[in-house]
Amino acid sequence: MSHIFPEHDLDLSFLFEIADGSDEFIVESIDMFLQQTPELLQTITTAIDNKDWVLAASAAHKLKPNLGFFGMPISQATIQEVEIMAKEGASDEKLLVSKFNEVRSIITPNLDRLVKIRADRAAGL
Repeated sequence: MSHIFPEHDLDLSFLFEIADGSDEFIVESIDMFLQQTPELLQTITTAIDNKDWVLAASAAHKLKPNLGFFGMPISQATIQEVEIMAKEGASDEKLLVSKFNEVRSIITPNLDRLVKIRADRAAGL
């Protein structure tokens, strides 16, 4: 099974490389991503709704390296834009929201893909 999905901004090559054949490492890493990412997305959503730009920037900053680790460079670059805009006080709130929605629309289906990959790896496939 391939672990590169360029059409979905998902490339697990780095994860597989550092796992060095350890399905347990892959499963644990995906578990952590699946736990943290929806929480961070929700934190950013709530922060944007409350116009809490400090919290939005902080949560985006925490999400950014996870996206890189899981080979989502487009999402990583876009969430960095969200982070920077939030740090600057979101002078163009519509653009910030648009960028965040773009990231969320890519990440959400990738979470489902990762659930399947995790299950396959946990089963030794």
